[in-house]
Amino acid sequence: MANLQSEVVEKLNQFGQCRLLSHLQSLDESNALNLLRQLQEVDFEMLRTIWQKGSAGTASTESAADRISRAKAPATVVRQPGSNNDLQIWSRAAETGSAALNAGKVAVITVAGGQGSRLGFDHPKGMFPIGPVTQRTLFQIFAEQIQARRNLHHADILWLIMTSAATHHETVTFFESHGFFGLDPASVHFFQQGSLPAIEAASGELLLAEPDSLCLSPDGHGGLVTALQKAGLLDLLKQRGVEHLFYHQVDNPTVIMCDPALLGFHIQQQSQLTTNVVRKVSPTERMGVLADVDGRTQIIEYSELTAEQAASEDEAGQWIFWAGNTAIHVFSREFLEQLTEGGCRLPLHVARKNVAHLGNDGQIVKPDDPAHPNAMKLERFIFDALPLADKTLIVEGNREREFNPVKNRDGADSPTTSRDALNRIAREWLNLAGVDIPADKSVEISPLVAMDADQLAASIAQHGLQQPGLLIG
Repeated sequence: MANLQSEVVEKLNQFGQCRLLSHLQSLDESNALNLLRQLQEVDFEMLRTIWQKGSAGTASTESAADRISRAKAPATVVRQPGSNNDLQIWSRAAETGSAALNAGKVAVITVAGGQGSRLGFDHPKGMFPIGPVTQRTLFQIFAEQIQARRNLHHADILWLIMTSAATHHETVTFFESHGFFGLDPASVHFFQQGSLPAIEAASGELLLAEPDSLCLSPDGHGGLVTALQKAGLLDLLKQRGVEHLFYHQVDNPTVIMCDPALLGFHIQQQSQLTTNVVRKVSPTERMGVLADVDGRTQIIEYSELTAEQAASEDEAGQWIFWAGNTAIHVFSREFLEQLTEGGCRLPLHVARKNVAHLGNDGQIVKPDDPAHPNAMKLERFIFDALPLADKTLIVEGNREREFNPVKNRDGADSPTTSRDALNRIAREWLNLAGVDIPADKSVEISPLVAMDADQLAASIAQHGLQQPGLLIG
């Protein structure tokens, strides 16, 4: 402990963390050791640079406005098929993607670090019940999709699930208690995203949550890059011959897992990072958008756009900011490896927040002034990888089919709209198979029965309507 304490004390002195230094000296040996271990992981040089830049005022706002003024609608987009020729192009892409799946070259990354607090659900969001008839959870729907893909392509598909400090233990326990939903536990890998300390905005000093613990928060979905490396999963993927990673977030039950067409376009174009987008329903819809800035694809957050900017049009009268980000991507494994060079190439973003912390008197301080937040929290965004890639691709998805997320308790993107979408999709498939369902009935189809309308028609022709996983309630 003496060597660790000496190392940390030297850093605290060097970077002017006087309050922490004094506090550390007041702790007993056990608490001091806990805090020392956290402090040993802190990059004080980076934090000081971030604090100094964050204290500079309006530079970031001016930079965002300038970037938006130069933005253009993305130039290279594979649009939804609108002709027979388009359908043939999509079919060939699906064949390419299927070949990669057959060869075991694809794995899945599910980002599942968030809790369902906004839904009034005090558990990991992946545990939220969403099935219209059975209340299947988000995790179960994804697990069944992956199992169905494995069955169809006769190949293993590794499932990498990124958790956070808040969700990790409960997520792992949930999978264990449900027998991994029939999947081989050896093919499911949980890894935890990192955390970053909160900085006091006025002084640049680190804040304490407890006498022996810093105020820490998850480092954002961009923390995926270093978390994969730290867990040894990039090495595992390489050893297993995985070349492409299908990435999605845990809140969208209608995602088409390992979509062969999306994978196929990614492979055909030799893209390092491919993004699925959907057309926004209105200019001011709260979605980040993909745009080209100085010849590079970037994401512009909805919060960066004024209503006037969001509605701006090009010379042809088309929205510039139409391409809504679904958080569905395909990464090349080699590109993810490149992003880890030198630690992590993704930039850190500063969010000014009110953060409760331990005061000098040992009591918890709860700042509540929204106009003057007391702290800076740091995070990385995975979409910041876009301008770092030499080759990117945008593919337009079918919004009604594949983007129905669960984000809000009520209104748009809520459990109600998401369940309605699952019900609607199942009804459409049954209608195409010649089955009429009464309007007052809910329908749910397990991916183990069918992943699309053609599979469902074939399954009904062979097994009829009375089969497990095809539920009419």
